Amino acid sequence: INISIFPPSNACIGRYILNMQITSCGHTYQRCLGDFYVLFNPWCADDPVYMDNQAHREEYVLNEHGILYEGVYKHITSRPWHFGQFEDGILDICLKILDMGASYHHGSDRDHCWRNDPVHVSMVVNHMISSHTSNSITKIPENNDYLKGTKPFSWNGSVPILQQWYNGGCRPVRYGYCGSLASVMCTVMRCLGIPSRVVTNFCFPCSIENSLSVSEIFDNTGKNLCGKDKLWRYHCWNESWMARRDLNQCCGDWQCLDPTPLEKGRGNSCSGPTWVRSIREGELDLDYDGHHMFSRVNSSYVGWLSQNDAKKTKFSCDPWPCGQRLITKSVGSEQFEDITRAYKYELGSMKNKEAYYRAYRRIHPGFCNASNSHIERELSSLKNPFLSDSGINMRLKMANCPMYGEDVQLHWLLENLRGENKTLKFNLCAQIITYSGSPMDQFWKESVTVMLGPREVKRIPLCISYSLYGPYLCDHNIMKVVAISDPECGEVLMVSRDIVINRPPVIVKLLSQPRLKVPCTAEISFCNPLQEDMKNCVMTLEGCGLFKEPMTIDLGTLASNQQARTIVEFTPYRLGSHRLLANLGCHKF
Repeated sequence: INISIFPPSNACIGRYILNMQITSCGHTYQRCLGDFYVLFNPWCADDPVYMDNQAHREEYVLNEHGILYEGVYKHITSRPWHFGQFEDGILDICLKILDMGASYHHGSDRDHCWRNDPVHVSMVVNHMISSHTSNSITKIPENNDYLKGTKPFSWNGSVPILQQWYNGGCRPVRYGYCGSLASVMCTVMRCLGIPSRVVTNFCFPCSIENSLSVSEIFDNTGKNLCGKDKLWRYHCWNESWMARRDLNQCCGDWQCLDPTPLEKGRGNSCSGPTWVRSIREGELDLDYDGHHMFSRVNSSYVGWLSQNDAKKTKFSCDPWPCGQRLITKSVGSEQFEDITRAYKYELGSMKNKEAYYRAYRRIHPGFCNASNSHIERELSSLKNPFLSDSGINMRLKMANCPMYGEDVQLHWLLENLRGENKTLKFNLCAQIITYSGSPMDQFWKESVTVMLGPREVKRIPLCISYSLYGPYLCDHNIMKVVAISDPECGEVLMVSRDIVINRPPVIVKLLSQPRLKVPCTAEISFCNPLQEDMKNCVMTLEGCGLFKEPMTIDLGTLASNQQARTIVEFTPYRLGSHRLLANLGCHKF
């Protein structure tokens, strides 16, 4: 007997058991024919996750290969990620996540009625990724301390994280970061049939006191001090495609979901789903956490100089707006797609201003009846003065693209905009900054006096040697270089530059074409570029359809300029597009 099952589009997702009742000769008995799974269906026009573009369905539902974008807005880096939503056992793990998170929002899961609504399903998954419950999937290290777990940046894919959580009695996996959290959520959502993608936002504000501004505090040497606010260099979250019945949407659209728990003034919590279009329009009353998501792409930057008498003053600078660039992997391509205009209109445009005023009135009730000009005056009073207002233009320009082991070369460009001589004393410094904006060690300081003639443009070369920054960089491959004028010379001028130090590449070369159930070999090579030994070198390999479990290779110690080559053999166990991912860790990173 061939049995076809046509579940309705509003059926609850999950695992079902199919029984057949047979009556024969006056006797009735049941036979279990097996079980089957019901998932959301983006190919069905009646389903709330319906997506009408086949290329988009292939990218956002079927593609197991992803790319995470990191770095800073002027130097975007990328690394591959294995979502693995079709690996053995992942679907059962995803349903287990729904079981464990069922009490969130609902108290009881006896009727499973919420499981046909992608909004509630996404909220449960979002909550389960990294909430502070004992059953969350991952934990984020406190104070960048991850000695009791796995380095957050060493993961290559979602599958080992989900398997470790499931096999470990549903205890949190130590540790993750925003990129791995958003990627794990993307895996779960795609596995359940909800189109999803990972988005990276550069210059991401995390402010507790003022939801539309973020502050950074510096001392007179240029050192970034640890304050309440943090300006993340980048932050990853998830977007999922669905029609929001709670918002009376008849067609699907992107909804923003952030599984990273952030401080909001009422404790740590995750955000979303938030309709992306409502963020752009400033319609914050429509949605969950709308004002938080709006502030994350529209906050203003305020820089302060803290002096010895505990007095804080604003300095002159040319700050970039927060949320200045949002990107995601392009459909069917290895390149990124800039989706900034989906979140905000062009900066300075009339639509951008109207959306901002609309949001400002909702976030600050005291301005609910204020005119646009009143709000504009309030905003202007909070901003830092521009460098050009003081008659000076400055910027730091990279002269090279440094890799581990190489010196950092910069050009400090200064221009006198006035017809008179200027003599200024500057303090320069360099400091390690984590991706989440936490200031670390200050490893370089210098003072210099600059004399500029009328309308003169001067270029000053700067060099920061590897011997200075190498001992401090560790896993945090971002440094901040600052030039700030001495307060005794009058108004304070500041220019800064975030610099990414590229990690040395790991070369992966397939020596034969992968074929199903046929042994295949690959060559993994790496060269130590440092003028010192690299200790405790460990290579982690993961391959979609190639390895059922990650492979770890202990390389020991690599001498300076030593080339390490490793041949690995594997047998592809399923059809599909294959990609071998390699990640090298050592005492340096």
